[in-house]
Amino acid sequence: MRTVYVNGEYLPETEARVSIFDRGFLMADGVYEVVCVLGGKLVDFEGHMVRLDRSLSELDMTRPSARDDLLEIHRELVTRNTLDQGLIYLQVTRGNPGDRDFNFPPKETEPTVVLFTQDMPSLMDNPKAKRGARVISVPDLRWGRRDIKTVQLLYPSMAKTMAQAAGVDDAWMVEDGHVTEGTSNNAYIIKNGRIITRALSNDILHGITRAAVLRFAREAQMEVEERSFTIEEAKDADEAFVTSASAFVTPVVELDGAAIGTGMPGPIAARLREIYIDESLKVAV
Repeated sequence: MRTVYVNGEYLPETEARVSIFDRGFLMADGVYEVVCVLGGKLVDFEGHMVRLDRSLSELDMTRPSARDDLLEIHRELVTRNTLDQGLIYLQVTRGNPGDRDFNFPPKETEPTVVLFTQDMPSLMDNPKAKRGARVISVPDLRWGRRDIKTVQLLYPSMAKTMAQAAGVDDAWMVEDGHVTEGTSNNAYIIKNGRIITRALSNDILHGITRAAVLRFAREAQMEVEERSFTIEEAKDADEAFVTSASAFVTPVVELDGAAIGTGMPGPIAARLREIYIDESLKVAV
């Protein structure tokens, strides 16, 4: 049985409890991070903690623990769950004020801290990396602060369900005629050897994997252009791909029923995936 962490305790998942008055449950008033585990080690842990701090700060939430303490909790969950490949989810909410109220509770209200693992033994050998993902486009109807990694994931969940109903893998969200991002990933196209992805702003999540992949791409002398692109540009691209903590670099081969490039994973996306995994394994903690 999986061991999870709730507010200072390691518990069997069947014994884990959070109050019905918790702000995360009532108001989606919380943030989260997802750290990838490869070979029993944490990938880009520091980057995720930096983003966690930023999300908490933007919502004026209390930091739950020191980074070293959170690192120890992550490592302990890896050990207790004998996790080799998978993910660790960390969620922090504004806590339990004792009753339902739209107003933020007093500052001294203790945050709720939950961590749990997901075992994914085929993470590095995901079949989608070999065959490529197929996506549809949907309107982006999320709130305006997508740069904060909050637990309010209803619309991305709806978009993933739309994709599933359409018989494809995922959806790319579109606003003002331009792609923002995928439901749980950053989106890219490649044209004439140039990697194109939307620039950082409040419109998209500041992906930790995104930052690493773009750094590795520049180090490999690949050209990167951070700008918005349209669905039409994406259909006319030579390649496309997405990045996330769980997808690494995954090619996208079809958009709204139209093949991208040859309709097969391309060489640049494949090379970026290889570089990302190799470099991440070197520095994982």
